[in-house]
Amino acid sequence: MPDDIPGIHHVTAIASDPGRNLEFYTETLGLRLVKRSVNQDDVSVYHLFYGDRSGSPGTSMTFFPYEDAAQGQVGTGQVSTTAFLIPDGATGYWIDRLTDAGVDVDEPQERFGDAIVPFRDPDGLRLELVARTDAPDGDPPDGPVPKEHAIRGFFGVTLSLETAGPTANVLETMGFREIDHEHHRTRFEADGELGAVVDLCEDPEASRGLPGAGTVHHVAFQVRAEDQPEWREILLDHGLRPTEIIDRKWFKSVYARTPGGVLFEFATATPGYTVDEDVETLGERLVLPEWLEGRREEIEAQLPDLDR
Repeated sequence: MPDDIPGIHHVTAIASDPGRNLEFYTETLGLRLVKRSVNQDDVSVYHLFYGDRSGSPGTSMTFFPYEDAAQGQVGTGQVSTTAFLIPDGATGYWIDRLTDAGVDVDEPQERFGDAIVPFRDPDGLRLELVARTDAPDGDPPDGPVPKEHAIRGFFGVTLSLETAGPTANVLETMGFREIDHEHHRTRFEADGELGAVVDLCEDPEASRGLPGAGTVHHVAFQVRAEDQPEWREILLDHGLRPTEIIDRKWFKSVYARTPGGVLFEFATATPGYTVDEDVETLGERLVLPEWLEGRREEIEAQLPDLDR
């Protein structure tokens, strides 16, 4: 068997206005733009990657911002909420910061003993901040958020499902363990420092999710490069239909839709975002994988200006 999966590698969502997306995640949330590229399956659209100083696995929130994207609908078969990890004691700072910035933020909540701040990005994407005493120091970027309050990376994700059992079986195969249950929410946890939590929310009566702005496209989990072929075989053995291994330049990927309808990706931790840029200059220019470099002029001509 391959090593258990330690947690999330990245989460990819759909946005509308790319400039507004960039401003929110860098200026309001204080993440760093670590890679400015394009959707390799639709090169007319940016792929924007945010994260800590170097975009470490477990910190990278990424977006496909379609300028004409229709509003999506969160529902079953989707990641319904993406949660970021903050240090214990930073909740008050973030409530004030988000409120002052005019962000759509809810009153703090408690879940499984943790303080939660629910809010939404400009496209309505459901986000949370989770304060924990065990938040690692991490490597926050220089920016508008003081490092003592900065987002450390992912806490986890919530999946909305009609029936949780089959997806729970997949998670357990990946090395996640059921650790708690509350109403219709079951918590699974892996052994990593970041992105180690997956909550399954079961609601047979809920509406099916519709893709669009403000929804998550997929959640990627971190695997070792040497284990990736074996994970693909394990997915096949569980009756899923994984893709072949796809080279995404900064990691290699296998995609499989889970029984509950959520798209999982199994992404390698290496080579990482510094394979084609120095860490000091990450995100400053449009970077294309070598198989798209010959189309740079065409691609750049159809992308909108990110400067606002």
